[in-house]
Amino acid sequence: MQNDISRLNDWGNEWQLKLNVDKCCGMTYRPIASISNLYNTKYYLDNGNVHYELAITDSVSDLGVRFDSKLAFHDHINEKVNKAYGILGIIKRNFIHLDSKCFVLLYKVTVTPHMEYANSVWCTYKKGDIEIIEKVQKSATKLIISLKKLSYIERLKQLQLPTLKYRH
Repeated sequence: MQNDISRLNDWGNEWQLKLNVDKCCGMTYRPIASISNLYNTKYYLDNGNVHYELAITDSVSDLGVRFDSKLAFHDHINEKVNKAYGILGIIKRNFIHLDSKCFVLLYKVTVTPHMEYANSVWCTYKKGDIEIIEKVQKSATKLIISLKKLSYIERLKQLQLPTLKYRH
């Protein structure tokens, strides 16, 4: 791996595409966190006369998706859920009396893109993660006062929305 990093760095220098060492890091993907001592490999970048050691991390964000060393995507899911709740809070504060059409439009434009961005990469199969994601839509559909007393499935039918589990 070090040989590949060195070749990439040499190629970048040749084409005047310097790597930003502060933004470079190393990460080992492993199934179990307890055996991390086996994976303490250090990687280096050479820029001129300076020899930089790359920081080792357990998670990294790339193109809006947070990858962790076990590819579990818990941090990513939590970030997206928190972002969605923040947007729902804005909707709740600014749109007191929502009708169904207005809600569906706002929800699909502002919340759904965050919950579904790059889901082909991070799409979860674990029941607990699915419930956390689905809970966002459950809360969102309660913003419509006329539908608040209906069950979640009934609210989805009234709004013609599928469950997030189905969409994923």
